[in-house]
Amino acid sequence: MTELPALIAAFTTLFIIIDPPGLAPLFVALTQGMTPTHRRAIALRACIIAGCLMLAFLFIGEALLGFVGISMPAFRIAGGILLFLTALEMLFQKRQARRQENADEGAAEHHDDPSVFPLALPLIVGPGAITTIILFAGQAKSALDFAAIAGVMLAVLILVFAALMVAIPLDRILGKTGINILTRLLGMLLAALAIQFVLDGISQSFGLGA
Repeated sequence: MTELPALIAAFTTLFIIIDPPGLAPLFVALTQGMTPTHRRAIALRACIIAGCLMLAFLFIGEALLGFVGISMPAFRIAGGILLFLTALEMLFQKRQARRQENADEGAAEHHDDPSVFPLALPLIVGPGAITTIILFAGQAKSALDFAAIAGVMLAVLILVFAALMVAIPLDRILGKTGINILTRLLGMLLAALAIQFVLDGISQSFGLGA
């Protein structure tokens, strides 16, 4: 795993699965109405949490899932359901109403923080990323190999953070009306992605797909 071609393959695979450019518009929709400072904090926190999750699955992922009896298809189904609930909130603008209620209670930032879910999990560290990490971890034969994989994950996360930072000025360009339209559109895309997660999980459970 320390050979350059192997590292390039690992980086490319993880980059494609996580898709940092594709996360940028989702980040705009999920952080609608927040200040740039708050958004930067959420982006940084999401990347740090995602990094910790990646490291956990790198070293103990396969053993942990097997120990608690959780299969990857089951993880796909659960992640898809949770993501679908977020998509519904985006489609019907319930996030904004809930955020206003939290603001009235003086605790909006504490109760409405998308850094853990859905940003870190499952948008950044989703079933595909987890599967990829566990796959490459299975090929590691030494501490140096694990360090190389961790370096690849760090490089991808840096690109994720950069993509989220580009999303911040995008909010100013689109304005409130543009964001509302984008939120609903991305809600539809998220709903479709969530259903795909569920279908993939069901398909794998019954041996109907890869």
